[in-house]
Amino acid sequence: MSFVVAIVGRPNVGKSTLFNRLVGRRLALVHDRPGVTRDRREGRAVLGGLSFTVIDTAGLEEAPPDTLEARMGTQTHKAMTEADVVLMLIDARAGVTPMDHHFADLLRRRARPVVLVANKCEGAAGQPGFLEAYAMGLGEPVPLSAEHGEGLAHLVEALLPFHDAACHETEKERADESPLTLAIVGRPNVGKSTLINRLLGEERLVTGPEAGITRDAITVAWNWHGRPMRLVDTAGVRRRTRVVDGLERLAVADSLEAINFAHVVVLLLEAETMLERQDLTLARRVVDEGRGLVTAVNKWDTITDRAVARARLEERLAHGLPQVQNVPAVMLSALNGEGVERLLRAVFDLYGIWNRRIPTAALNRWLESVTGHHPPPVGQHGRRLHLRYMTQTGTRPPTFVLFTSRPEDLPDSYVRYLVNDLRRTFDLPGVPIRLYPRRNDNPYA
Repeated sequence: MSFVVAIVGRPNVGKSTLFNRLVGRRLALVHDRPGVTRDRREGRAVLGGLSFTVIDTAGLEEAPPDTLEARMGTQTHKAMTEADVVLMLIDARAGVTPMDHHFADLLRRRARPVVLVANKCEGAAGQPGFLEAYAMGLGEPVPLSAEHGEGLAHLVEALLPFHDAACHETEKERADESPLTLAIVGRPNVGKSTLINRLLGEERLVTGPEAGITRDAITVAWNWHGRPMRLVDTAGVRRRTRVVDGLERLAVADSLEAINFAHVVVLLLEAETMLERQDLTLARRVVDEGRGLVTAVNKWDTITDRAVARARLEERLAHGLPQVQNVPAVMLSALNGEGVERLLRAVFDLYGIWNRRIPTAALNRWLESVTGHHPPPVGQHGRRLHLRYMTQTGTRPPTFVLFTSRPEDLPDSYVRYLVNDLRRTFDLPGVPIRLYPRRNDNPYA
């Protein structure tokens, strides 16, 4: 989930200073003399929750061929070609020079996004140069001071779209290439092995009326309509107080371990006794591990009043799993195949939600709206909390970071309110959502 940022600009505008600030140590030499940097230098940067590769370059200069300056310029052009986004630095205290305009024209002709950065904006001396930068035609400039570490929060906001795009591509490739790992879990004798045999179309796993036939977690590779899968059959899990045999204890541990490594978990329930206490314990384990959860009610063909049974299940899910709203529920019969196709469609739909990424701009529009309707509470010191901005830092499950002035004062009840509204607004049913408040005083640390 990384992208590449190249820092360019004329000599002595602070490129190496910014590079060192982003990587967190003095990797590049910094001196008042122009032209100290000759080779491009790469480093790993972490800024406000974003992780990316940053390239320091030599200053852009017009130079005759076969000179050292020309060879340095060749390295700078290669860095711009490799980059996902180019940071063009100007010296705000010196103002916009004709050379800055010349290289702005050069960057406009290249097929790379450019973020204009007005460096050395500390104090009042850089204000005129910052305002001049608007005339360069490269969009709104980002004011900062690389030497003093001021304004880096603005740089975070400018780089967020490239972070989102890189994450989306990486996770799309990962989701497309890797098989979906689907674990079937439940109490003993609810039909887990029978369901997998039905999916495979063969008697791959031993089944029978006796409880506890399956002991090891068995993984079977399979394809469903060209989509690769790994089906994991698990031993039935009883309440801990009822497990006295050492072998059963090992089998249960193996089943719980299968949940940890699954992408989506199907909790198989029996129609007559669905969602008992042990079922809810398993469901909460799935949610706590960050897996996608689908409930499947087996032996549905034996139920006469299906409307009443479905309503009872939905009520128990709502009360037993309030932290994951609208968990998919599929009614099926593993023995005769009824509802099995619906189950697989629900699994892959949920897998897509589990991998979903929400654009940062949409998130922050939502944050502005939701806090406008229900502002955060007043903190311990009598001041209202300010929620600055929000970004999604990961998927599988969807994970978000909320930057605020005092995260320790944000009550859990308000975080739950945000999560519930986030789930409803962006249609994220059946998957856990992780939201972490973070302080935004020092986003580059």
